[in-house]
Amino acid sequence: MPEKEEKPTKIKDFVAKELFQSRTVLLFGEMTPKLSEQVTSAILALAHKSQEPIKLIINSPGGHVESGDTIHDLIRLLPCPVKVVGTGYVASIASHIYLAAKLENRLCFPNTRFLLHQPSGGSQGQASDIAIQAQQIVEMKKRINEIIAERTGQPLDRVQQDTERDYWMTPKEAKDYGMVGRIISSYDEI
Repeated sequence: MPEKEEKPTKIKDFVAKELFQSRTVLLFGEMTPKLSEQVTSAILALAHKSQEPIKLIINSPGGHVESGDTIHDLIRLLPCPVKVVGTGYVASIASHIYLAAKLENRLCFPNTRFLLHQPSGGSQGQASDIAIQAQQIVEMKKRINEIIAERTGQPLDRVQQDTERDYWMTPKEAKDYGMVGRIISSYDEI
């Protein structure tokens, strides 16, 4: 009788266990409250287990700003270092999460792309509610631009100009901008 194939659940469990043991968390896909909860839970569990560095690998187009804020703030407040590794693309609010780590802990692979831009919204409803939502987006944009300037060393007026439209960067451009600490070509360099 042929051997049964391993069920996907067993594979997922195996991968999750190995990632946890290697203190590695994956943030892949659109940022949502659910993804933020999963990433935050994993980071908190690892931080509780020991003060050794945590690796956070990011490949995300961005998404829900407040969900990204949760991860950004957590990384900044943890007693243990978090090394973020950009791969694929690190865009929008994912760039904000990426910038939470100290510069020496911001790494990327050679083919990573970075995108900075202003937040967007899809307001609807009464005119007064739309005006309130628009004001919130303006305040969010100001806050995020200030964080980008602080974490990259770029002047605020440059960041404001750069985020007015989509601002794409290669790893070298992102390193020159102050986003990336090191471009790595091997997992061992983390």
